[in-house]
Amino acid sequence: MNIYQEDINLKTEARINYINITDKVKSIIKKSNVKNGLVLVQTSHTTCSVLFEEYVHDKDFNGDEYLQVDLNHILDKLVPRELFENTNYRYPGPKHVAFLQELAKKNPNYPADPGTILNGDAHIRGSLFGGNQTFAIKDSQMLTGSVGYIYFVDRDQNRPRNRVCHVLVMGE
Repeated sequence: MNIYQEDINLKTEARINYINITDKVKSIIKKSNVKNGLVLVQTSHTTCSVLFEEYVHDKDFNGDEYLQVDLNHILDKLVPRELFENTNYRYPGPKHVAFLQELAKKNPNYPADPGTILNGDAHIRGSLFGGNQTFAIKDSQMLTGSVGYIYFVDRDQNRPRNRVCHVLVMGE
C-alpha cells in the first residue's frame, strides 16, 4: 500500500471563487505512482468546499462558468448573503468575535476587523456541500468521466485569502 500526500496552495479573491484543480490533482496522482486506489481531495477551511461538477465552456463576464453562476443564484435564494451585523444570521456572536480577535493577535490569517467575519452564509453554504470528495483510481486514471472536473470553492466573499487544498492518494 502506497500513501502520498501533497497540498495545493490557492489564492482567492473577495468573491465566490471556483478554482478548477483537476489537472493539479491528476498531476499529484501521477507523482504518487498509485495505479489502483483512491484519491481524497479535502479542504480544512470551513467556508470552502470541494465540488465535483461538469466543466462548462460558456462563461460570464467575470469568467465564471454558467453552471457555477446558476448554482450561485439558487444559493442566493436559499442562503442569503450576510451583509450586515444582525441581519440574517445569529453568527458570529459576541463570544466568537472575542475569540477571533484574540486569535488575530497571534495569527495574521485572522484580521481583527469584525466585518470580515460576517460570513455565516459562507459557513452554511460550505456545510451544504462538504469539505471533500473521494475518487477511484484505476490503471493510473482518476475515474471522473469525460466532463467531470474538481473545483475548490471558496464561498467567503469578505476578503482575499490564501487557501490550502489537501490531496491524499493511496493504493497499489
